[in-house]
Amino acid sequence: MAIAFIGLGSNLGIRQVQIQDALDHLQQDRKVKILRRSSLYETEPVGFRDQPPFLNAVIEISTQHSPQRLLACLQSIERRMGRQRIFPWGPRLIDLDLLLYEDQLVNQPDLIVPHPELAKRAFVLVPLVEIAPSTVHPLLDKTVAELLACLGDATGIRRYRSREKFKHG
Repeated sequence: MAIAFIGLGSNLGIRQVQIQDALDHLQQDRKVKILRRSSLYETEPVGFRDQPPFLNAVIEISTQHSPQRLLACLQSIERRMGRQRIFPWGPRLIDLDLLLYEDQLVNQPDLIVPHPELAKRAFVLVPLVEIAPSTVHPLLDKTVAELLACLGDATGIRRYRSREKFKHG
């Protein structure tokens, strides 16, 4: 079993429900076990800013899938949930990103691991540091906590406290 980290995000629909649905889909895969889950964080959009705020989280999983097969699994969940890729950095029902897979380096046309933007994205680093601060970025040879400290600015990222009475399952 390999250890991997996945970033989850949603800014359309009932965002909390979208993230929970994605987790439910992942839990149905017998080759994936969710080990830890961060809190939800509300974050401002990056890139295209004229869109609703995101909810983001990170999970740690153990998996029997290869990195390529895990990516295919994540993309399949996105499609089943109705994700449409209209334009880069646009609004989305669900976004599932493979952030890290063990200490492996993958550089293929359809998959780069570690995620190429990981060290630049506080909205990913904050929840990742919450659950696994000593995890080392295999290219940069720094812990994710060190990467977050180097970024310095995590403004616009706040722990989400739902006002909705949410019951799902």
